[in-house]
Amino acid sequence: MRSSLKKITLAVTTLLFAGSAIAADNYPSKPVRIIVPYQAGQGTDIATRYFADHLSKVFGQSFIVENVGGAGGVIGTQAAARAEGDGYTLTMGTNATHVLNEYMYSSMGFNPVKDFEPVILTGTLPMAIVTRPDSQFKTVQDIIDATNKSDHSADIATPSTSARLVFELLKAQSGAPLFMIPYKGSATSMSNVIGGQVPLSIDTITASRPQVEGGNLRAIGVTSANPTDLLPGVAPVSQQGLPGFEVVAWNALYAPKGTPQNIIAKLNLELQAFLSQPDTQAKLHSMGYEPGGGTPGDLAAFAQAERDKWRPIIESADLKVN
Repeated sequence: MRSSLKKITLAVTTLLFAGSAIAADNYPSKPVRIIVPYQAGQGTDIATRYFADHLSKVFGQSFIVENVGGAGGVIGTQAAARAEGDGYTLTMGTNATHVLNEYMYSSMGFNPVKDFEPVILTGTLPMAIVTRPDSQFKTVQDIIDATNKSDHSADIATPSTSARLVFELLKAQSGAPLFMIPYKGSATSMSNVIGGQVPLSIDTITASRPQVEGGNLRAIGVTSANPTDLLPGVAPVSQQGLPGFEVVAWNALYAPKGTPQNIIAKLNLELQAFLSQPDTQAKLHSMGYEPGGGTPGDLAAFAQAERDKWRPIIESADLKVN
């Protein structure tokens, strides 16, 4: 009897593995959606559309970007977590959706570790503090000095969780009376800075640079530890009177829990190859994006290191949203 049960179990297991392998070989056999939990036009959205276009060409099926913004990325990521784990729903996660929000929101409706399968780190996005070209603020120190001398706060637009973290660290380390104005996305925040409704904004270089290069905005500081070729000539905040200041956003592709590992491996291998190409790297640099790479395991380890780094900072600064 036991021998028969073992044979049946082995047969079922073999069929399951065979079916999974066939699914991966045929994947994708229909359009795939990639949920971006932010407005169109933000850095994450711009980069995701570039990757989606490549995957569509390579696999011969449409990889469709679906913007589901709101609540700092929580709403769209929650939708991805609840999707079927069949490889036909993916999400472009960020340091906000898969690390920071866990400690800033009392309830998100999903667990960033338990409800997702890591696919690949697609890249990192240094951030920038920007203002109008005719602004009185030429440096980060100008902001600090002006607010302290006049005893008036400086309004700063923050269109994402990462931007809010930059704001909070800037406020804490500088001691300046800064005031945060939250926005749902980059398009509206930058429009208001350009129009003069808000004097300053914090955003990814990906989203900021087109306006900087077009002369509509001026960058006065980057949040990477060192100067970056993504915005040549712009000094890091850490070199403008706030030593040790560093916040870098990142993007990573995730799939809902239960997505077959061979489908994840197929996506990972294709994107690793794509990210290693000089043309890809040049294009991503032009978008303000430092290329990523690595295995799903590498992404899992990277995200855990980020949790270990930011959890005590967020909790000590009392950055809870609700």
